[in-house]
Amino acid sequence: MVTEQSLKKIKAVVFDIDGVMTDGSLIPLSDGNLLRIFDAKDSFAIRVAARKGLITAIISGGKTEALEKRCLHLNVKPENLFLGARGKLAIFNRFCEQNGVLPEEVMYFGDDIPDIQVLKACGIGVAPSDAAEEAKEAADIVSEFPGGKRCVRHEVENLLKVQGKWTFDPDRFEEFY
Repeated sequence: MVTEQSLKKIKAVVFDIDGVMTDGSLIPLSDGNLLRIFDAKDSFAIRVAARKGLITAIISGGKTEALEKRCLHLNVKPENLFLGARGKLAIFNRFCEQNGVLPEEVMYFGDDIPDIQVLKACGIGVAPSDAAEEAKEAADIVSEFPGGKRCVRHEVENLLKVQGKWTFDPDRFEEFY
């Protein structure tokens, strides 16, 4: 069970992309790339988390130049960007070691079979409402929202509110862009 105390222990937030930060839809383009659509409100929450001191990371099987640019725009540091990921648990463990965090200090967002090991290994696992049943069973939180449609925003905002970090100075708002 997720408690306020367990939320206060979180130091890092790690995300899968397809099905979490997007709705999982992929549109193939003639150049071989895939088009993904991100929700601006979800993206804003990730930027705020990074600006408010949480370590952010991406572990995703997807790998394109566009994805890399999008993740860097979200304030994910290049060393915490793991695209083309296979074997997410090993990558997750390496991320924790490189960033000096314990697995139980990490909130991880995943939606499908490749995410299950990490959903179980982290402190708080989050799955979107439309995740694979196996991922929802492994998660500590099943969001009321689907992937790409406020799941990230809702859960990150809740985390930051519990930690007292969802605060803004209207005169310095531009620092989040």
